[in-house]
Amino acid sequence: MAATIRIQAEPFDVAAETADLTRGRADIGAVVAFTGLCRDEGGRLAALELEHYPGMAEAEIARIVAQAQDRWPLHGLTIIHRFGMIRPGEEIVLVLAASAHRQAAFEAASFLMDYLKAHAPFWKREHLKDGTAGAWVEAKESDDQAMERWGR
Repeated sequence: MAATIRIQAEPFDVAAETADLTRGRADIGAVVAFTGLCRDEGGRLAALELEHYPGMAEAEIARIVAQAQDRWPLHGLTIIHRFGMIRPGEEIVLVLAASAHRQAAFEAASFLMDYLKAHAPFWKREHLKDGTAGAWVEAKESDDQAMERWGR
């Protein structure tokens, strides 16, 4: 099963990525897509700065992709995570999970997104509309709790 993992500064096109994942594949019956967007945090956020360690982030995501492949009968995965300055309304992350049946695709996408939110090696810093840079965003306990349902 093929998996695409990209860490990039540029925006992505969900429709084009879905077409790339499914092109020529008559065995895929379901594609679940999750797109995470930057919020404006009640109008106070000008941008979210995302940093990562090149190479390490891809390796960590590949490790969790392997776990998803072991758990569900998947026919393809695409994970794209952006870095750099991201403005409210712009895409941050894309997870596409393809399978013959919807349940596997839904569960795999949810598992992968829970992992990305809780444990992927990305760091976020808020840049506020008043021109100040906020603190680096702390991990949330609720993100760790979401991972518990997967038995990790």
